[in-house]
Amino acid sequence: MRSDPSETGGLFVGRRPGTAPTHFRTPPERGSSVRQRVDGSLANILVAAITVLSLLCWGPIPVACLWIGSQIDYLSGSVSIGILSAFVALFALLFGALSLMRRLDNAWILVRRAAGHDQRTGILGRVFAITAAVCALIVLFWFVVIHGPGNSLVSSGGET
Repeated sequence: MRSDPSETGGLFVGRRPGTAPTHFRTPPERGSSVRQRVDGSLANILVAAITVLSLLCWGPIPVACLWIGSQIDYLSGSVSIGILSAFVALFALLFGALSLMRRLDNAWILVRRAAGHDQRTGILGRVFAITAAVCALIVLFWFVVIHGPGNSLVSSGGET
C-alpha cells in the first residue's frame, strides 16, 4: 500500500489511523432465555427513562428555569440577574439531562447486546427527534386551536 505522501502527491489515500473496523476475538456467549427476557425488559425501561428525560427538555425544564429566574428577579430586584440566572439554570439542567440521557443510551446498547441483539448504535437520536416533533405538534395545536387567533377571526357583533 502506498501511504507515503511523496508517492501519493502529498495526499494520504489510505484509512486514517484508529478507524479500522472493530473485530471481536470471540463472540460473546448468549444468556438463557429468561436472562434475555429480563435484559429486554430492562432495555425497555431504559428507553422509557430516555423518553421521559427527553420530554422534560421540551417543557418542564424551560418552565422551571423561567420560574427560577423570576424568583431571583423578585428577590434581587434586578431583571438582568434574573435573566442571567434563568439562562445559567437552563444551560445546567438541559446539558445535565442530555448527559444523563447519553449515559442511559450507552447502557441501553449494552443491555440490548446482553438480550441477544446485535446493537451497535443507540436510540437517543431517534427518541429526541420523535419527542421534538411530538412537542412541536402539541405547541402548534395549542397555538392554533386552543389559544387561537381569537378576536381577529371571531366577529364581536359590533361591540368593541
